[in-house]
Order: sequence, then C-alpha cells, then structure tokens
Amino acid sequence: MAKNLVIVESPAKAKTIEKFLGAGFQVESSFGHIADLPSKEIGVDVVNGFKPKYEVSSDKKALVKKLKDLSKSAEMVWLASDEDREGEAIAWHLAEELKLDKAKTKRIVFHEITKTAIQKAIENPRDINYDLVNAQQARRVLDRLVGYELSPVLWKKVKSGLSAGRVQSVSVRLIVEREREIQNFKAEGSYSITAEFVNEAGKSFKAKLPKNFATKQEAQDFLNKNIGSIYKVSDLETKPAKKSPAAPFTTSTLQQEAARKLYFPVGVTMMMAQRLYEAGLITYMRTDSVNLSQEAMGAAEAEIIRSYGKEFSKPRTYATKSKGAQEAHEAIRPTDMTRHTVNIDRDQARLYDLIWKRTVASQMSDAQLERTNVKIEANNHKELFTASGEVLLFEGFLKVYLEGNDDEDTEQEGMLPALQVNEKLLNNYITATERFSRPPARYTEAALVKKLEELGIGRPSTYAPTISTIINRNYVEKGNFEGHERKYSQLILKGASVTQQELSENVGSDKGKLVPTDIGIIVNDFLVNHFETILDYNFTAKVEQDFDEIASGNEDWTKMMTDFYGHFHPTVINVEKTAERESGERILGTDPKTGKPVSVRLGKFGAMAQIGDAEDENKQFASLLPEQNIGSITLDQALGLFLLPKNLGTYKGEEVEVNNGRFGPYVRFGKMFISLPKGEDPLDVTFERAQALISEKEQADAPIGMYEGQPVQKGVGRFGPFIKWNGMFINVSKKYNFDNLSQSDLENLIEDKLQKDVDKVIHNWEAEGIKVEKARWGRSVILKGKTKIELNKDIDAAKLTLDQVKAMIEEKAPAKKTAAKKAPAKKAPAKKTAAVKKK
Repeated sequence: MAKNLVIVESPAKAKTIEKFLGAGFQVESSFGHIADLPSKEIGVDVVNGFKPKYEVSSDKKALVKKLKDLSKSAEMVWLASDEDREGEAIAWHLAEELKLDKAKTKRIVFHEITKTAIQKAIENPRDINYDLVNAQQARRVLDRLVGYELSPVLWKKVKSGLSAGRVQSVSVRLIVEREREIQNFKAEGSYSITAEFVNEAGKSFKAKLPKNFATKQEAQDFLNKNIGSIYKVSDLETKPAKKSPAAPFTTSTLQQEAARKLYFPVGVTMMMAQRLYEAGLITYMRTDSVNLSQEAMGAAEAEIIRSYGKEFSKPRTYATKSKGAQEAHEAIRPTDMTRHTVNIDRDQARLYDLIWKRTVASQMSDAQLERTNVKIEANNHKELFTASGEVLLFEGFLKVYLEGNDDEDTEQEGMLPALQVNEKLLNNYITATERFSRPPARYTEAALVKKLEELGIGRPSTYAPTISTIINRNYVEKGNFEGHERKYSQLILKGASVTQQELSENVGSDKGKLVPTDIGIIVNDFLVNHFETILDYNFTAKVEQDFDEIASGNEDWTKMMTDFYGHFHPTVINVEKTAERESGERILGTDPKTGKPVSVRLGKFGAMAQIGDAEDENKQFASLLPEQNIGSITLDQALGLFLLPKNLGTYKGEEVEVNNGRFGPYVRFGKMFISLPKGEDPLDVTFERAQALISEKEQADAPIGMYEGQPVQKGVGRFGPFIKWNGMFINVSKKYNFDNLSQSDLENLIEDKLQKDVDKVIHNWEAEGIKVEKARWGRSVILKGKTKIELNKDIDAAKLTLDQVKAMIEEKAPAKKTAAKKAPAKKAPAKKTAAVKKK
C-alpha cells in the first residue's frame, strides 16, 4: 500500500499525475463531486441558517467506500482538486465524507499538470480554504432555492414540467429582448455610392462616397451630375499605424474565439479544453485572468526568438477587465511553449493550436502598417469620393495570429496603387446600390457569453452549462431558417448613360443563432412581470459580487442568504396566490366564416390556434407550423392552419393528403409519412409536388444492395448520411462517396459497425452474468438481467472492479425486492379488518 494517497477529480487527470509522482504515491479520482444536495427534495434548512443537506449519490457510494479504505491505510492524504470554488468544495466534501484526520491531510493546488507544478504543489501544501467553500455553498444553495421555489409557480401558472434558474432565466431574457428588438425593427432603405477609378499607371481601385442618398431620385440625380466629369486625386495622406495583439485567453474569450474560428459550440470548447488540461498540455481552463507567470513569459520569449527572431519578441503584461474577475489562475496557455502542435484527436489539436497561437502572439511585437487615405474630386460637383488602404510593413504578431471579429459588416481594407496629388483618374463606372438598415443580430453562443461577461453575470464555469440548459429546456433553440429573398435596385453610370437593374439578396437567416421559443417567451414574460428582481441584470451581477466577497472572507454567506430569502420567499407566496394563469394568448381577429374569435396560445402540446372562445363547445384547434410563433403569426396565417388536413387526391390507389403534425408538416401517402422540407408551406403543396415527394421517398427507401440476405437502404438524417441494414443505422463518413456506394463499401461499413458493437463491451463477467458497456453521451451502463444502471459520465468504467460493480447492483436491486415483498403484507390485514367490521 502506498504511503501517500492523492485524490483528484478526474481519472484522466489522475493518469497524467501518476507519471510525475514516485512509487510512494497512489493517485485516485473522485469523479467530480462525491456529495451534493439531494435530487428529490430541496435539501436546504431555511429555518436554521440555510444549512445544506448533503448526500452521497447511489452511484458514488462504492467509490466513497473505496477511497475511505485507501485513506485509512495511507500515511498522508493529498486533496488535489482544482483551485477554484468547485474544486475547494470537492476537497471539503472528501475531507468530511471520508472522515479524514486533519493531521494527515494536506490540500494542494496547481493550475497546470506538469512535473514541476506537481512537485511545487507537494512542497507547498495548505489547508482547505473555507471562504471559497462558503462561496460555492452560497451559489449552490441560492440557485437551489430559486429553482425549487420558482418552478412550482411556473407549473401552476404556465405549464407543468417547467423550471427556472437564476442565471438561465436572465440569459433567456437577453435572447427574448433581442428577438423583440428584431421584430419591432423597421428597415429603412438608402443608396450607397461606389466608384471604380483607374490611375495613370493603369491600376484600378474602388472608392466610396462617405454619405448615402435617401431616395432613388436623389441617387439618380447624383449619377447624372457625374456624366462627363473629370476626376483627380485632391488629397493624399499616408501615415504610419500599428496593430497590437490580443491578451491571452480567459475562459470566455476562448469560448468566443473557438466559436468564431473553429465553429465549436461553447460546451464542445470546454470539453476539449478539459481534456487538454487533464493531458497536461494547457493550464487550467476556467479562469478570468489574462496574466501569464514570469516563467511562462520567459518561455514564450525564448520560443519566439528561436522560431521567428528577436525583432518579433515583445514581452507584455495584461490587466483583467471583466467585471468581478476573481480566480487566482493564469490565463489559459500551453504548458510547453516549444510544442507548436500536438498529435492527438483532431478537434483537441485544433483548439490547442488556437491557444498556442494566441499565447505566443500576446508576447510578440506590434504589426507595423502604413495607412493611406485618398480623396478624389470631380469638376462637376462638390462631393468627394474617398478610398483607404493599408500596407503591411512588418508582420509582428500577425505572423502567428489575428483575433476574430463578431461584426458581420466589418470590411477589411485592401491595398491601394501608388497615387499622387493632382493625378488624373479615369472612371470605369459608378453604382448607386439600394441598401437597407439591419436589425440587431441575434445572439450566437459566443456573443451571448460575451454579453453575460460584460454584464458581470455568471462565471467562466457557468456559461457552457447555462446555454445547454436553456436549449434542453426548450426555452431557446438553434435557428434553422435560411432567410428570405429581398429585392433591391442598383443604378449604374457607365460612360454617358445610367441603367438600372433589379437584384436580390438573402436576409433574415437565423441559422445557428439562439432564437427564443414560444414557451421561452411566455415563461420569460411571466417571470419578468412577477419576479422583476430575480430577472434584473444588475441584481444578478450584484449576487456574483456577493459571492466574490464571501470568497474573499469579507461577507458571511448565511447573512447574504437571509437578506435574499427574506425578500424572495414572500414574493413567491404572493405570486402563487394572486397571479393570473399565463398562456401567452393573443386575439388575432374574427373568423369571417363563423364570426367567432380567432386566437393563439400555448397548449398542452405546444403553440396552437383556436377558433371560438373558452365557453364554445364547438371550438376548433390547429397546431402552429414550426416556423410560426405566437408573437408574430397573423390572422390569415392562423386561418390557413384550419384548412389542414387537405386531401390532394388518389395516387396508386392510396389517398394523398397534406397535414401538420407534432413534428411539423408532412404528406401522408397510405401508411407512408413524408416530412416537408424546412420552410415549405403545406398549404402550397400541390398534388404534383406530393407525387414528387412520394417518388423521392420511394427511391430513397429502395435497397441499394444486400448483405447476408438483408436489404441495405440509405438516407440522410439529423447526423448526416447513413445506411440502414437489419434495423441498424450506420453513419457514412466523408471518406466514402455517398452518392455511389459500392458493395464493398457497404460490407466495410456494416462489418465495422458490428465490430464496434462488440468493442462496446468494456467488461464481460460471464460467470456473474454481468456486462459493462459503453453507452451514449460519454456514459457507460451496467447490465445484469433486467437490472440496468447508467453510470455518471465522470466514472471511468474501464477502471471499475467486479466488486465495485457488484456493490452498485446490490444497492439498486434489494430496494426493488423489499418494496415488492412489503406491498402485499400491508394489503392483507386491511382486507381482514374490513371483513370483521361487516360481521
């Protein structure tokens, strides 16, 4: 038995640390938190100082027993969870649940998993920081109280099954308010002027008029003034400029930049960063700090000089600007600056590459530019055209990295040809193009993270789970509307005549953006109307500041909870008693056929339209289409829904109809259901269009080959192209030509899938009738007869022993048996007693 037991949160981290410690150390994982508030009760004693009731979850009991046994045998236990509030709480729970002896327990922290950092941590142990623990407790308890008290109010007043959360609800509010800004926005058109000139050396370049014209007539008049004009360079200004690098990554800036450059959702970025950290490749990935240690700055300087030359090096320090930044870590950086790339999983390697470039660029020289601004005059009018361009004189940090930009309208300056003042220019053409003002952009995940950080709401560790939660709760969804066509006109002056052409552009796309659902809007409005304080941005930011004060030892967490709950709880009681039920109902008008009112509201299965009022026994209902919502649907659109189902005729002896269902509009042909493509209106579907869809479906479902006597079909689903064989769906990777799959391709795909299914078995204890298999979403599952136990995704199933698995099965199985035995025992006496009374 090892003299020293080191406990970390994750098995991957344990595996990396084991490489750096000697034979006298045994490293084990707690698989995250070992204790938490109970899932089926509030778990907070609001009467006695908000004392939390912590319990070990059933899937962690075997693990806790193992750690307890190991800690009793060890001479020293080292609690090595992360150096933040969650990590400190994990260390505290371990100390409490394992009943560790303070004299033989040490707390160590590090923010990179390298040999030097681990050894330094061992040499500098400390005690558990109870201020950090209390800050974590305050957050956990406050969020539990908000969730447990607000959710039942939503069940009664809006719809069953809903839930609310402190940071999540504020995030939904931001998205809803942005959507309303977009809906209320009125686009205004104007005409922008662009000209192409040619200098005396025959080089062409473009220039713009700095102002727009409000009407087509004004634009036409301006173009007419330019007929026969002579142009020359009236002013030329060349001045030096520079660009400086961005600071190293914090959690939020990493999430934003990975979204811009790698198109990673926020949750994926954090998962990849976690793996890089646990592999010892980067420093801790949850941080508000932009600082680099002196050692890191020195290592970056040495690598820059070695790789690019001394003139590219410029050591820099950065100041953290985000509100309430409080974690005592460095920025996110590579642990080894000489390691430019890593040979691992592709997405992890891409994220590492981004982190390496950002870190190294932050310590490099400014880029030196020469910026040129040109003014061009005409002899026929007083308006001046302007052009600008820049020349890169010295790359500096741009040799490695340039920060992305969220502004879709930003135009990059190009290069201009050599020009001189009074140089005569020829005009190739001048265009006046109709342009429309744009509404504010919907939030992307990265833009929402940026906004939350600006407002001081949430913390680095909360952004990814917050976004996942509001999407999973169906308050927000990722947009899939491709946009619609908008026509605009363009006037062109070429030579002595002005011509006009009609063009079109795609506008209004929300693809990949965060869009509130009807239920999200209704819940938000209810909470804003009745719980204004909880949904207030300043209040939510103030709560974060209070947590920071607790973490610093400047505020008592129970006092903070008392102040909060004293205002919050009476409001909950009052709203439960007095608030009206909320369905988001809108009266749209009157049905011309029946004279009855037409309305839309939230129903049991989602948004719906209704003809007739609540008392009407013959009222009609229809579900809204996926792209429609309660807030913007018109009377005509709602009435159109009642024309469904629409019979289109008979085809091959089967009835064909178009309808709208729970999963969107579809064509029904006999027993075949064919979903309409996104954005296609079921009322516009003709018999010929339905026939085409049916033929496409029949063709898609037709076998493309055989394997072991079973047909093979192909299709395209939510996760891309696939083949179907023997009830099994098999994804087709890009290395195959999906349009032309050969018999050999089919055999390889099916055989690979069958082999993977065999490989899914992690343990197979045949004598005990127990299997442990890989399951979905990173989890594993224990199977024994009808007993099925889904493991926490933090548990490394490959390391489980048979005894641990048996213990988990024992925990689950007896409870069912006992319940089954007790049930009849209770019923029997009751019947006897009843019989005696009758006599």
